[in-house]
Order: sequence, then C-alpha cells, then structure tokens
Amino acid sequence: MIRFLQTPGPLKKVILGGLLLIICAAMVITLVPGGVSSSFGFGGPGRGVVAKVAGEDVTTLEVQREARQMLRRQFPKGNAMAAQLLPFFTSRAAEQLITEKAVLAEADRLGLRVSDEELRDTFQHGPLAPAFFPNGNFIGSDAYEARIQQQWDMTVPQFEQAVKNEILFGKLRQLVAGSASVPDAEVHDEFQRRNTKVKFDYAVLRKDDIAKQIHPSETELKAFYDGHQANYSNSIPEKRKVQYVLVDTAKLQAQAQVTHEDLQAYYDQHRDEYRVPEQVNVRQILIKTPLPGPDAKVDPKGIEEARKKAGDVLQQLKAGAKFEDLAKKYSDDPSAKSGGSLGWMQPDRFPSPEVQKAAVSLPKGGTTDVINAGYAFVILHVDDRQAAHMKTLEEVKDQVEPMIKQEKASRAADAAAGNLLTQARSSGLDKAAAAKGLPVVTTDFISRGDALPGIGPSSAFMDAAFNAGEKAPPDEAQLPQGFVVFEVLAVKPPATPTFEEIRSRVESEFKNERTGALLTQKTQELSDRAKAEHDLKKAAKELGATVKTSDFVLPDGQVPDLGAMSGPASAAFAMKPGEISGPIDNGNTGAVLTLLEKQGPSDQDFVAKQDEVRDSLRQSKQAELFNLFVSSLRDQMEKTGKIKINQEEMKSLTRGQGSDQGE
Repeated sequence: MIRFLQTPGPLKKVILGGLLLIICAAMVITLVPGGVSSSFGFGGPGRGVVAKVAGEDVTTLEVQREARQMLRRQFPKGNAMAAQLLPFFTSRAAEQLITEKAVLAEADRLGLRVSDEELRDTFQHGPLAPAFFPNGNFIGSDAYEARIQQQWDMTVPQFEQAVKNEILFGKLRQLVAGSASVPDAEVHDEFQRRNTKVKFDYAVLRKDDIAKQIHPSETELKAFYDGHQANYSNSIPEKRKVQYVLVDTAKLQAQAQVTHEDLQAYYDQHRDEYRVPEQVNVRQILIKTPLPGPDAKVDPKGIEEARKKAGDVLQQLKAGAKFEDLAKKYSDDPSAKSGGSLGWMQPDRFPSPEVQKAAVSLPKGGTTDVINAGYAFVILHVDDRQAAHMKTLEEVKDQVEPMIKQEKASRAADAAAGNLLTQARSSGLDKAAAAKGLPVVTTDFISRGDALPGIGPSSAFMDAAFNAGEKAPPDEAQLPQGFVVFEVLAVKPPATPTFEEIRSRVESEFKNERTGALLTQKTQELSDRAKAEHDLKKAAKELGATVKTSDFVLPDGQVPDLGAMSGPASAAFAMKPGEISGPIDNGNTGAVLTLLEKQGPSDQDFVAKQDEVRDSLRQSKQAELFNLFVSSLRDQMEKTGKIKINQEEMKSLTRGQGSDQGE
C-alpha cells in the first residue's frame, strides 16, 4: 500500500483538478461509436478478458466493478430499475474502460508519466482533499483504506492508479488541446449573448385544457388500436411461474462458530497483513523554495530568501518559541493550520532522502536544524515514535472473526445448495427442502422486473429463471445473499392484448396523440393570427389563450409555462421589439410571444467578465479538440488491431439487456 499521502510537499506542477478530469473522461466516452465491430482471431482476448488494448487486458472483473460504480452513482439508494439497468451500465462500462486504456496507451507512447509526488499533491490540494486531508491533515491509513473500499469498491493500489490515470488524461489533454485560443471578437459576441436580457408578452395554450375537449367514440378507439398494432404486438411480456428455495448465507454466518484454532490459523496465514512498520508522529515547518521558470532555472535570490526565513525560524525555536506556534505563523504547508502536525507516518514516505534520514534518527522530542529538501527548507520535530512490530492475535481478533464467519458461511451455503440441488433433482424440490427444514416459495406468474420474497429485485436470478426450460430439472443460481435452488413450473409466452384488455391505455394514447396534434395546430393558428392582426393579445382572446408578461430574463433563465430560455423560447433573443414569434412548443404547452424590450450589458461589465468568458470558451474548444483526438485514436487502434474485442465475453456480460429493454 502506498502511504505517501501522509507526506506533505509543495504543488510542483499545475495539473487539472480531479473534477475537470472526471468531466473530461465522461466526455471521452460519449465519443465512442455505438457498436463494437472489432473481431479477433489467433492471439485475441481469452476467457475473463473483455478486450485487449495495446496489449493491456480489460478484464471482466474491471468492467463489473465499473458498472456497479456507475449504477451506484445513478441510483445511490438502489431500486428495482437499477437492477434491470445493470446490463446497460455494464455495456457502457466496457466501452469506457476500452477507451480509457486506449488514451492511456497513447499517453505512454508519447512519454507522459505521473510521479508519486504529483499524485500526493493532487490528493492534498485537489477535489479529494476534504475527504483525505480535512483541514490539511491526513485522515490516517486505516480510515483512508476503509473510505476507498466503501466509496469506490477498490483496493488502495487500484484507487491510486485510477487517480494517476486521471492526471495522465489531463496531461494528454493539455498536450493535444492546450494551445486552443479564442479571438477577442468571439469573446465579445459570447459575452453579449450570455448577458442580454429580454422582456416579453406571451400567450399560452395548455395541452391539459385541449385534452378535456377530446371525447373519442368507441369506433375511433378501435380504429386507433388497429392502426397501431405494431405498438401493441407482444406488449404483454413473457411471465413465468417459479418455485424456489433460498439458502441464506447471513443465517449460516450467524450460526457459524469460530474457535481459537480458526483464529490462530487465519492469523498465521495472514501475518504480513498485521506487520506495523516503524512510524513517527511528526510536525514540520516547511518554507517553500521558488519553482523553476519557463527556462527551467530557479531564481537563486528566491532560494536564499527562503533559506534565511527558515534560519530565522530555527533561531526562534532555539530561543524557546513553541514549534506549533511558529508552524502556524510561518509554514507554507497545509499542516500549518494544525501546528505543523503530519500525524503518524513512515519515515521513508518523505520525498526527500535528507528528511527521511532525520525522521529515522531523531529521538522523541527532538528537533532538527534546517534541512534542504530540494523542494523546500524543512525543520522537523518528532512528537513520538513507534518501533516496527506485529499486531498480536488479540489485537486483530475482532476484525478477523467476522471474516472467518463469512468464509465458513460461504462454504456451508455452497455445500448446502449443492446437496439440496442433488436431492431436488432426484426426489423433487418440495421433499428436498422439507428434509432440510427450508421453506419453499411458489410464485404467481412473474415478470423479469418483479421483486421476490427473500430475493428482492435480482437480475441474476431472473436471468437464470428466464433462461431455464419449462419443467426442466431444478437448477441453482448464486446471489449476493446466498444461493437459490429453483425450477420453472410454467411459462406464459409474450402476448398481444385484445382491445378490451387495454382499452384505457388505447384511450390515453389516442387522446395524447390527438391533443399533441391539436396543440401544434392551434399554436400555429395563434401565431398566424397575431402576426396578421399585429396584436398578440387580441389573437389570444379569440383562441382562448392565456396572456402573461415575463420579467427581464437572461438566456440561462426560466419562465413559467415556457421553461428554460435555452430551449425553444430562446427565439426571443433573436427578435426585435414589437416582433411576434412563431409557435413555441414545450411539449405540454404551446406559446407565442412578442418582444417588449431588450437590454444589452455595459462595456464595464464586459471588462470585468471577459477573462471568465474567454476561459469558458477556451475550455469548450479544448474539450472539442480532445474529443476529436480521442475519437480518431479509438478508430485508428481498432482498424490496426491494437484494440481487440472479445465478443463472446461482451455478450455474456450484457446478457439480458435486450429482453429487459423490450419489456
């Protein structure tokens, strides 16, 4: 595990923040062509490998982990829909990882690298700093590992490599698109567009009001049903009646007994995990030296000033000043807020050999002279020391015991399910379950999206149940909560409902279609009349539309009944005062507006905000250039065989997606 996060240091290179990199990565994914058409032959990806990208594997486990992360971000509380969408997210995750590895391979080919120091600086000063360095202090190794496991479902090395990859993305992006520039005229035009306000009258027709006037006859509804047969064909999804028995791992875990011999055996097998390296609880005062300029040279005057400042601080320490007080006053490191405290850390995690040597040799309570660490002048103080040792069995017992119980329960559940399946195939599921005292659940006819007692919404179980044959011998599926032995009792194939069965649906769809057409027709008529009469209010009164007046609104504003001004209503910004618009369709409303007044921004506002606008436009151009680069790179690597897709593994991963969507 890399524990360098405990080591402070200056931010030596300007790198894109984590949030921008994440956005960049997300934008990259949207570029990838929809289908994966690569094929492979001899030397292609094998089982458990979704793709090979420049010789690097994209594994099934990586894809599954990324898909779970995507699903968790989209549905943090989880629901039945989340389970149904897993195949879709799995497909997206595979595409994302393939593209990421392609970009990283290109970065490597170009000689771009990310050092541990850059990674540490990103953690200390980037978007993740509040999580790992609150108030400038590292949260500690145990909390660090736990948070990564809980929040990102990764090991520490996997997580740190992922962040390094994001930094590398930023470096490549800067190399490819960093030179993008924005002309002054473009900045001015964009500023005007963003800051011009409009005020207008608008007449509104509502879909709900029109719908109240529509009363279809039975003949019209039947004709609509007959004319839309393609929409209703097999719209009743396949359903199955299933019988199952759940072997619950949690219940077996609660019953599992852990002996002292079990604990000792596990402890002996995992001794290396319980070794605690030498650690020191240290404080530091860090005086930064200037960074190299564009010519790679460092200002010697700046170095001498930093050296003098550090020397003055040391003299104050020797004169009796408190280390914590001087750290708060003079240190250039985030740890200054906490009196220079870095907490417990391994001496070899300092980036400077000189500081490492001092951390190893300094006694408890000792303070160094000024150390030239290269990147800064450092004064170190050791609050406490802890020799390297191994945690005792008694110290780790509480964390080991649940793991042993889980292992025992998993083995017991696997064995119990195997025995149950064997007996069920010979004597029937009811008798086999009764012999073991396990309850049998018999469902009504269920669809793939249904939640089941003891199982909940489970795509894994539904995939198994809907791929099994009717009245086939019992089978087994593994679930997060254990194992389930099941059999399919009956199958209802997809069916087309009769008119009588879905009359209410047909009526709703008929009204919706007719209402939409009438809304479009009446809004167009409203616009035509208003223009012909040069009077929006008069035309609105004749057609029963409601007239309202907006406030002054910007392009990113909202107006009742019109919604976002960035949508269809944006036509107002291209109009002249007194001009009447064409029909504006917002789905549930139709509107026509007449511009009353337009206000442009002042020159003073432009001077104040032009840099902000320029940066925004530059970032957009950089993103566009980088997206084009990545799209071309992906296409080229597929054509030259540097990207090889394992189609069978892809199909296996995303199995069930099509049928789920069809329902």
